[in-house]
Amino acid sequence: MHDNILLVLALLFVVFLLVMLAQRIKIAYPIFLVLAGLGVSFIPGLPLISIDPDVIFLLFLPPLLYEAAWYTSWNDFWKWKRPIAMLAFGLVFFTSTIVAYSSVAIIPGFTLALGFLLGGIVSPPDAVAAATVLKGLKVPKRALTILEGESLVNDASSLIVFRFALAAVMTGTFSMHVAVGNFFWVAGMGIVVGLAIAHIMYAFHRFLPTTPAIDAALTVMTPYFLYLVAEAFHFSGVMAVVSGGLFISYRSHDIFNTGATRMNMLGLWTTLVFVLNALVFILIGLGLPGIIAGLGNYSVWEALKYGLCISGIVIALRLLWVFPGAHIPRWIIPAARKDPSPGWKGPLVTGWAGMRGVVSLATALSIPLLMDNKEPFPLRNLILFITFVVIFVTLVVQGFTLPLLVKWIKIEEIDPILPEDEQDAGIQLRLKQAALERLNSHYTLEIMENELVGFLKKNLENDIAVTSQRLESLECLDTEQEEKELYNKVLLDIYAVQRQELFKLRKEKYFSDEEIRKMEMQLDWDELKINGTKTL
Repeated sequence: MHDNILLVLALLFVVFLLVMLAQRIKIAYPIFLVLAGLGVSFIPGLPLISIDPDVIFLLFLPPLLYEAAWYTSWNDFWKWKRPIAMLAFGLVFFTSTIVAYSSVAIIPGFTLALGFLLGGIVSPPDAVAAATVLKGLKVPKRALTILEGESLVNDASSLIVFRFALAAVMTGTFSMHVAVGNFFWVAGMGIVVGLAIAHIMYAFHRFLPTTPAIDAALTVMTPYFLYLVAEAFHFSGVMAVVSGGLFISYRSHDIFNTGATRMNMLGLWTTLVFVLNALVFILIGLGLPGIIAGLGNYSVWEALKYGLCISGIVIALRLLWVFPGAHIPRWIIPAARKDPSPGWKGPLVTGWAGMRGVVSLATALSIPLLMDNKEPFPLRNLILFITFVVIFVTLVVQGFTLPLLVKWIKIEEIDPILPEDEQDAGIQLRLKQAALERLNSHYTLEIMENELVGFLKKNLENDIAVTSQRLESLECLDTEQEEKELYNKVLLDIYAVQRQELFKLRKEKYFSDEEIRKMEMQLDWDELKINGTKTL
């Protein structure tokens, strides 16, 4: 046991080094994770580590789904609900069905239930992979929002397909009519349970005297509460996690109202999700030699051929779906015509960004080892091998070519969206105006009698004047992207110098460490405005 833990820690350290290399050479880190998983399988003498499939499903999937819900903008999600729904439900069921019947035709000994099981596993793309690949590229906000929203919901829909297919394999019976009815009942009640538990957790955060550490710990516990309670009632734990996560995220401004709480949670969740991603690929790498050895009547080359065929099918199906899916609703739904036409470039990027990732891998690893009658689960190793091939092909091939595609077609923003600099200046202006109005309406006497309050008012008036001028200049001048990048580069360099100055102040021991840490946190927030909140 101790040796296995040490081995996993050592491999995690190697993966971290690879991710640093990925950042250095500007390649999306999920690509390096799948390469690391493959590389681990070739290291001679490594022990085969096997973890209970139920533990894998429970340990990995709830926090991964919850984190995706947490970073989903409800307003953007609702705005683009039609294309998200068509991809998250329509494309998932379409892909699962075609993969099911294709695998039966291609793979000898494959049943339709196993086909749907495989289809449920490989149908959902990974938003983390797509967002990491597209980071820093000029991609329309609509495409990114649709990809993130799709990934959130299609994880839920594909996992429900997986569960129904798994039940069909275990019991040997399957009825499409019954499955469709059960799907809506299980999914709907999962949402009800998720919202109920989320309201309870909301009350804990809102009305009890929690600390930043307790708030962060509760957010880690919440997805497990959501999942386990829903599953205890035989409803969809996945839908419970997604719906509960969206609710908590939407009300986060009410319950996480201090900078210390938000920074604490950001660091915790960023680290947790990254480590979970790395662990899943390490586990598949450690188990890959055993998977290959357990292919039975199928050779490695046959299994590889099947994996490549399924990879080609899921890539082609997504490209076939996105173009009519983007335009047909505009022909038949009047409300859809109000938005600018996506053209062909947006759907092409969305179609080529269908990279599979950690959710598919964790789902495949959760397939039971034994049936209810204690016999080995049929073709489990073949399904795992095909899943890894699909992830490898989509991540490596599409991951490397997607940036080239974006640059080649020169896709541009088509929706009326304010530039980030204008949004930032506008928000700052509103906040400072609200602060000044509060001072003038409630603290008139204090402004005259208290020098510090009077100084605060003058500072706000000066800040409002400066911010207004900055906003006017941004609205009048079409600042080039290169100029914005240079401006951000200068700011980051200044922040780095300020950090060095804070380090000097700490050594001088004139100011307290507590006050210095407050200034460091302010620098953290300033950097987050430039680098964003979802980082490694």
